[in-house]
Amino acid sequence: MLIWGTTWLAITFQLGPVAPEVSVSHRFLLAALVIAAWCRWRGLSLRFRPAEHVALVLMGVTLYAFSYVLVYHAELYLASGVVAIGYSASPLLSMLGTRLFFRQAVTARMALGAALGILGIAMVFWPEFARLQESRNVALGATCTLLAVLISTSGGLLAQRNHQRNLHGWPTMAWSMGYGGLASLALALALGRPYTIDLGAPYLLSLLYLSLLGTVVTFAGWLTLIGRIGAARASYVGVMVPVVALVISTLFEGFDWHPLTAAGIAVSIAGNVLVLGSRR
Repeated sequence: MLIWGTTWLAITFQLGPVAPEVSVSHRFLLAALVIAAWCRWRGLSLRFRPAEHVALVLMGVTLYAFSYVLVYHAELYLASGVVAIGYSASPLLSMLGTRLFFRQAVTARMALGAALGILGIAMVFWPEFARLQESRNVALGATCTLLAVLISTSGGLLAQRNHQRNLHGWPTMAWSMGYGGLASLALALALGRPYTIDLGAPYLLSLLYLSLLGTVVTFAGWLTLIGRIGAARASYVGVMVPVVALVISTLFEGFDWHPLTAAGIAVSIAGNVLVLGSRR
């Protein structure tokens, strides 16, 4: 949770001369190569059937490629902690997704929790929307955040479906992250982005941190949780991680807290606790 909470700030060091699509490609291709090397060293097979590769492509494109490209773009316009707060909607959306695709019942308590979660997120973003008269970039940042959360949630549900089909573990991470990195690269080329890399220390160090700790380590733990307790409850990290990210954003980006910020965080956490507690 602490590592993931710091990655939102680390992403800001990736923003600059290198296009977001290219930076995301660097991040996940590097992570995929590291995991593939680990699999080879441990003697884990990297072979999958064509149908399994299709499932891994879908997971990689949603969970690693397009969702993170949108996150990087969102942080061009909003403080990293605010973008992270948007991800506190993940458990709520995952709950709805598991109801729709895995036939999980939705109780009144879960519905109330979802309503509180959405209200809390709206409260956090409200001071930012008040700046719309000054800049339209806030609307762009909020839109990118919303789309990123929706796509990322879809990726989490696909990961849960893959786990149910016994498609999980280090080899699947290597392939799905590789596919995510290639999809980001293809998007960059389609948009005419130059394929470059910043050789400055801030960019390279943040890239290593994001690839190794913020991707390999964190996703290994999170995907394991999905297999054990499902996408909805595993996405509980979407509740506490943004709080950590917002504190870090305050310290390093000068994020200015508004009374609605603290109140919104409290309401969102309360809603998520209701949702997750109802699954016991």
